[in-house]
Amino acid sequence: MADFVKPKKALGQHFLIDMDISKRIGDTLTGEFAKPTLEIGPGTGVLTQFLINRPELDLSVVEIDTESVAYLKRHKIVPENRILSADFLHMNLDGFADGAPFNVIGNFPYNISSQIFFRVIDLKDRIPEVVGMLQKEVAERLASGPGTKDYGILSVLLQAWYDIEYCFSVKPEVFNPPPKVQSGVIRMVRNNVADLGVSEKLFKQVVKAAFNQRRKMLSNSLKAVVPADKGLDTLPYLSKRPEQLGVAEFIELAKAVEKLAL
Repeated sequence: MADFVKPKKALGQHFLIDMDISKRIGDTLTGEFAKPTLEIGPGTGVLTQFLINRPELDLSVVEIDTESVAYLKRHKIVPENRILSADFLHMNLDGFADGAPFNVIGNFPYNISSQIFFRVIDLKDRIPEVVGMLQKEVAERLASGPGTKDYGILSVLLQAWYDIEYCFSVKPEVFNPPPKVQSGVIRMVRNNVADLGVSEKLFKQVVKAAFNQRRKMLSNSLKAVVPADKGLDTLPYLSKRPEQLGVAEFIELAKAVEKLAL
C-alpha cells in the first residue's frame, strides 16, 4: 500500500505541506470559548498534528475521503475514536461533544467552503469560534463591510452572528497540488446577538433577493419578495443598493417586510 494520499480533484483537495503555515493556522484558533474542536477535512493531518498537541482543544476530525481516513488511522495522527468518517455538510451533529458548544477549524475545500459557512450559521448557537482557510477572494468577501465590492450575501448573513477577521494570506506553492488562486485565513467569533427580532428565514430571503440584483436599487430587487401592490413602496432604503446597507439596516428592512404580513 502506497504511504501517501493522492489529492482528489472531485473533493477539491489541495493538501497543505508547509509546517509553518499549518502551525500559524492552528495558533489562530484561541479555544477561549469552547474546548471541543472539530477539524473539517484533515487530509493527511498536517494541520491536525498542531491541534492534537493542544489538550485544551479536545480535538476530533471529520473526513469524507476514506483514503485520508485510512492514512490518519495508519499513522495514529489522531486517536481512532476521534476520527469521524462523514460529510460535515450532512452529518448529524446533535450528539457531537454531548451537545456542547464546539469550535470549527480547517483547510476548507474551495468547492464547498460557502456551504460549510451556511452550515455554521445553522449551528451558530453551538459554534463560538471558527478558523478557516479558503479561497482568498471568498475569505475577503466574508470579512468585508458595507460599501465594498466584495460585500455580499454571506458577508451579511455571517456578520449578523459573528465578528469576522481576515488574518493572513497564503500562497499557492504551500499546497499539493498548488491551487490556481491565493488562499486566505479568517477567524470568526460569535457575537452577543441572540435573536434578530425577525424571522431568520425572511432575513435570509431579503438579503439574497437584494444581492441577486446587486447593481439595482432595492426598489427593483425586492420585488422578488414584496409585490408592488403589497406595500413595496413603504419599505425603507428603496433608493439604495444592497452593498450600501449594513447588517443593522438589513435587519430593519426585514422587519419592515415582516410587518406587511404577506
